[in-house]
Amino acid sequence: MITYLWIALGSALGGMARFGLAGAASRALGDGFPWGTLLVNVIGSFVIGFTATLTGPGGRLLAGAEARLFVMAGLCGGFTTFSAFSLQTLVLIREGEMARAGANVAASVALCLISVWLGHLAAAALNR
Repeated sequence: MITYLWIALGSALGGMARFGLAGAASRALGDGFPWGTLLVNVIGSFVIGFTATLTGPGGRLLAGAEARLFVMAGLCGGFTTFSAFSLQTLVLIREGEMARAGANVAASVALCLISVWLGHLAAAALNR
């Protein structure tokens, strides 16, 4: 049961961080493109790649299952916004903004894959 509480706490903290960061990005960059969602997904991808590599088997900071679940399932799960990404992309499509929808999909997939890879590389370098 304690594992679920750690995940719930991480999810709550991640959700609050997402709300704050997405709002700040929207205020700074405007509402014409879902910059906040893209930003949190890229950051979340980096964090989950970094954590998985740094704290996993062979990592420099071997962490227990509950600590890994707190960060990867809780914080990252509450922070990243794939469902929001999907809805915002659908809204862009329904509004006839096919180029923006395509840009959102392409940028999200490419940048998040690059970000998870960079997180992995950063942690792998620390593991040496």
